[in-house]
Amino acid sequence: MNNVQPRCSIFELFLGFLTGLVWLLLSVLGTLTGFLGLLGLGGIIVAAISLIIGIIGFLAFLLFGLCIFKRVWRCCKSGC
Repeated sequence: MNNVQPRCSIFELFLGFLTGLVWLLLSVLGTLTGFLGLLGLGGIIVAAISLIIGIIGFLAFLLFGLCIFKRVWRCCKSGC
């Protein structure tokens, strides 16, 4: 195998950041709960699914946001 490290572009990082933000907002605002209620799910199952998706969205928001910050910081310090 070659020793080429895969690198994500800033656009891909930004899309990951936005995806995490959308999942987090869908979970927090209750849109996801309403949608799962329309599918016939209810009770603790919907709460658990909404919580899990909210946590995943929050982690994606933080991790991709950190990657964007590090990339921009490195670019501003040493030049792109």
